Amino acid sequence: MVRKGQLEEIFSKALFADEARLYRIFYRDFEKIREVTLPEFLIQSNNFQTIPINRIKKIKKSNTVLFEKNVMVGE
Repeated sequence: MVRKGQLEEIFSKALFADEARLYRIFYRDFEKIREVTLPEFLIQSNNFQTIPINRIKKIKKSNTVLFEKNVMVGE
């Protein structure tokens, strides 16, 4: 289960207190994992309307993993 509070904190900090382009979002797109910057993700997802938050698998800033969704059997 995705912890929305944790993701919301990361997005808030990235957008309002940091450089959003440094954040990389990895999200599930059918059978592939796509990687884009946070600003690109917000445009592509139409602010989470077309790509819901629960499809985010990982968020990285530079080489640091800030969030990683647990992989469950059958997913």
